[in-house]
Amino acid sequence: MNIDFNKSDGLVPVIIQDEQTLEVLMLGYMNQEAYDKTVQENIVTFYSRSKNRLWTKGETSQNYLHVKSMHIDCDNDTLLIKVKADGPTCHTGSRSCFQTEYNQNFLMELENIIGDRFDNPQEGSYINKLRKKGLKKITQKVGEEGVEVVIAALHETDVELIDESSDLLFHLMVLLREKGLSLATIAKNLESRHK
Repeated sequence: MNIDFNKSDGLVPVIIQDEQTLEVLMLGYMNQEAYDKTVQENIVTFYSRSKNRLWTKGETSQNYLHVKSMHIDCDNDTLLIKVKADGPTCHTGSRSCFQTEYNQNFLMELENIIGDRFDNPQEGSYINKLRKKGLKKITQKVGEEGVEVVIAALHETDVELIDESSDLLFHLMVLLREKGLSLATIAKNLESRHK
């Protein structure tokens, strides 16, 4: 990667983004040495401007940022690093250093939770109970929820429509996971149709 460290006194800004939810987790800075260490270890290391030294995110908290991909901007002076975080990224204990009103990417997070329930079944979990009943029951639930969305849209309040739509999306996500598909597959299909 041809990074221009000369533009800003040897430092480049680095945007850290969750690889799955695409949520921006934090902004830091790297010099050449921090970049080299990050590439070598596959764990994000910054240059701390306040401490005047290299700083590996998680060196104290153990909440490391594992590099999944790195991208450079068009001017070669800013990095975007997609990561898998071991825990909260912010020193306050929050997932992200940016406090937004709501997590716009919660559907991706929910998809991860559903995937975890598939991979690590938990006794008493709704997803586990649904899966034990099989594909037919899962598809039946998607159909039922679809009808309830239509009824809510025609005859009920917006709150009820929101609740029923949430149920439909949840059950559709369970069905997609059961069939080995993901929201990314659907998004790519919609994007290709848009073109």
